[in-house]
Amino acid sequence: MAKTKTVFFCKNCGNESAKWIGKCPGCGEWNTYVEETVVTGKKGQSVSSNIVMPGSAKPLPVQEISSTKIDRMDMGYAELNRVLGGGLVPGSLVLIGGEPGIGKSTLMLQVALQLTDVKVLYISGEESQQQLKMRADRIGIRNQSCYILTETDTQEIVRHFKEMQPDMVVIDSIQTLQSPGLEATAGSISQIRETAAEMNKLAKGFQVPVFLIGHITKDGSIAGPKILEHMVDTVIQFEGDRHYGFRILRAIKNRFGSAAELGIFEMHANGLREVTNPSEILLSQREEAVSGVAIAAMVEGLRPMLIETQALVSTAAYGTPQRSGTGFDMRRLNMLLAVLEKRAGFRLAAKDVFLNIAGGIRVDDPAIDLSVIASILSSSEDIPIDSKDCFAAEVGLSGEIRAVNRIEARIAEADKLGFERIFISKYNNKGLDTGKFKIEIIAVASVNQLFEALFG
Repeated sequence: MAKTKTVFFCKNCGNESAKWIGKCPGCGEWNTYVEETVVTGKKGQSVSSNIVMPGSAKPLPVQEISSTKIDRMDMGYAELNRVLGGGLVPGSLVLIGGEPGIGKSTLMLQVALQLTDVKVLYISGEESQQQLKMRADRIGIRNQSCYILTETDTQEIVRHFKEMQPDMVVIDSIQTLQSPGLEATAGSISQIRETAAEMNKLAKGFQVPVFLIGHITKDGSIAGPKILEHMVDTVIQFEGDRHYGFRILRAIKNRFGSAAELGIFEMHANGLREVTNPSEILLSQREEAVSGVAIAAMVEGLRPMLIETQALVSTAAYGTPQRSGTGFDMRRLNMLLAVLEKRAGFRLAAKDVFLNIAGGIRVDDPAIDLSVIASILSSSEDIPIDSKDCFAAEVGLSGEIRAVNRIEARIAEADKLGFERIFISKYNNKGLDTGKFKIEIIAVASVNQLFEALFG
C-alpha cells in the first residue's frame, strides 16, 4: 500500500534528508532545504531505465580515441551560434533561463521554424498547440519540418521521440515535465532532477541536441536544484529590460566554447531580430554636447563593442549622499569614487553620484573604469567630453591607469566607427603598432593626467 511521507531536499545540490537541516552537509549552504511530499511503497520505474542506448561503450586509451572534428549545427542566427561556441553540438543538452515574458519561448520557436532542413520536435507543457500556432503565424516563418507536441509525461515524450526520430528537441519548460516513476508534483526538486537526467540520457544516447527552457526565481537564479546546471552542457541566460526592446543572450557555462560570449537581439511585433552591430543600440544619438557622457571600448568574449556610460553628480539635498548605478557593480563604483577623492583630490563625498550604462546592458569588463571616471569628472565639472573620444583602461587603487587585454581589437572597433581619439594606459603602448590606425591614441598613466588631457 502506498504511503505518503515528507522529505526535505537541498535546492543547491539536491541532497535528501528526513528532517529540516539548517546547513546542508552536502554543499555547506545555509537555509536551502525545502519540504516535499513523496509517495512510497508504490512501484515506479524511471523512464531513463527504459531508454535503449544505441551501441555499447567500452574503455579506451586516450591515444586510441579518434579526434575527428564535430560538425556543429547551424542555428540560422549568427548571434545564437556565437553564444553556443560556433553552432550546436550534436547530443548536447542546453538550458535557457530567463524572466517570465522575456521571450524564451519566442526565441526557441523562431529558431525551430528557421531550421527548414532539420526535423524539430517542439514540446510544450505550458501552451496548447493552437496558442503556439498563433505565435508561429505572428512570426511569419513557414516550415513543414517543425512538429508541435503538448505533453508533460516523460514516458509519452520518449515514445513520440522514438517514433519521430527528430534532429532537435525543444522542451518548454523543464519545470512542467513529470516522470511517472516519481509521485512528486511537477516543478519540485526531485521531479526537475529526474526529468533533466532522463532528457540528458536521451540526448547523449541518440546524439540529438535538446534545449530545455527553465524558469528563474526572484533572485535571478534558475529554479530547481543547482545540480540542474551541472547536468547540462550549456547554460544560457536570456536577459533584458522590459522597458527596452533589446534582449541579451549570455553564456554562463559552455563545455563546447567560451562562456564569455553574448548575443544581442531586438524584440519586434513579429519576433526577435538579431543585432549584428551592438554599438548601434549602445550609443545614443544627441544633437548637442552634454556633460557626464563618455564612451567605453569594451570586449565581451571575442566581440569588441562601444558602450555609453552616463554619470550625474549633484549636491546632496539632505546631507546624506546617494550612490546609485544601473548596469555597473556598485562596489566598483564606490571604489572609483574613493580613488577620485583620495588620489585626485576631487571632493565627491558630499555629492550624489548616479551612473547608468546606456541600453540596459550589464557590464563586467574592467576596461570601462576609465570611461566611468571620465563621465563622473565631466559631470562634476560640468564640462562636456568630445563625442569623438572614447576610453579603454582599468583604474587601480593608487590612481594609476592599468593596461587591459585585446587593446588592438578595441582600438580597431573605435577606428571603424569613426572616433578620433582613444585614451588608453601607457603600459598598453608597448609593442602597439599605432601606424595602422587612423584614430589618435593618447596614453595616460594616472587619473590626473587624464583630467589634464581632457579638460586642460
